[in-house]
Amino acid sequence: MKSILYFFLVISLLSCKTDKKQMDTSNPEGDTLAIKYAKGFSITQFDGYKILNVKNAWPDSDKDYTYLLVIDENKVPENLNYDSKISIPVKKIVVTSTTHIPSLEALNEEKSLVGFPGLQYISSKKTRTRIEKNELTELGTNEAINTEIVLALKPDVLIGFSIEGNNKTYDTFKKSGIPVVFNGDWMEESPLGKAEWIKFFGAFYNKTEMASLLFKKIDIGYKKAKKLAATAESSPQVLSGSMYKDQWYVPYGNSWQAQFIKDANASYIYSDTHGNGSIALAFETVLSDAQHAEFWVAPGQFTSFSQLDDASLHYKQFTAVKNKKVYTYSNSLGETGGVLYYELGPNRPDLVLKDLIAIFHPELLPDYKTTFFKPLE
Repeated sequence: MKSILYFFLVISLLSCKTDKKQMDTSNPEGDTLAIKYAKGFSITQFDGYKILNVKNAWPDSDKDYTYLLVIDENKVPENLNYDSKISIPVKKIVVTSTTHIPSLEALNEEKSLVGFPGLQYISSKKTRTRIEKNELTELGTNEAINTEIVLALKPDVLIGFSIEGNNKTYDTFKKSGIPVVFNGDWMEESPLGKAEWIKFFGAFYNKTEMASLLFKKIDIGYKKAKKLAATAESSPQVLSGSMYKDQWYVPYGNSWQAQFIKDANASYIYSDTHGNGSIALAFETVLSDAQHAEFWVAPGQFTSFSQLDDASLHYKQFTAVKNKKVYTYSNSLGETGGVLYYELGPNRPDLVLKDLIAIFHPELLPDYKTTFFKPLE
């Protein structure tokens, strides 16, 4: 009888161990990182690894991308489906847009950047110092990245972006064992949505908590500035956009550019429009709609009133031009000519908003020195 009882006890214990092993190797429910505004990515954290999902990486994209970020290989369940696997924290990284660089610097990980296509476009003083010390490698251009140099650098990951999803160079890297991860921050429709992609970068360094705290400060700063703007007694009319050849391109009313104007308590001329990209209008249409707008912001490549005059004398018909209330970000340049707004603006919407509040409502921020927008010379 004792032998029989002992037999069943052993079988029972083995059964419990088997069940426990099956539970350990199954895919458990992870903790989803809180994403407040961004719509293009999600991060789920598990014990020993993270799952990064990117969707809508380019216009009309019909594919979601799943990236496995591994901290401990032994804890990763079998049979997980993913597009690329990256060991984290990464030690060497290649990014392909200047908008990616401020996130690396904010996370104190700029030294992990080993290569970039178009070093001359980088404005950050911190990263320019590394360039001057030859700590960063030139990779050519985004349209023709030098594959041999990238392969020689052996980065742990390449953060890329795509306009239409067809990039043979990226395919070459993936076949050579270099993971390529798509970044779709530029597809976000809200200013804070773009900035929240710092959490995307935080995941690669196992710094999601730090990234969340950094974004929280930006979020709070933005809301505080918006609340201040709401106290203004007036809401001036604003025109945005510029001429290219024979068309004037203006942002849609549901765009992130228009959101800045709205949150700065100003009235955007085309606030009632909806769509993707920009509206192409005839000069005469814009003149009719916005001739008496008090301000004109982001006038394209123009940096001075003399350039406006040289381009067309018809610009003088606008009230904003007559009163010298045209403001551009094209005058805020890095030491090699890179436009600071293109690099830092998407990451610091709180600073962009404060710029516009200082322009539209100078009485609210009387001593504020703008970061991006400056009056035309």
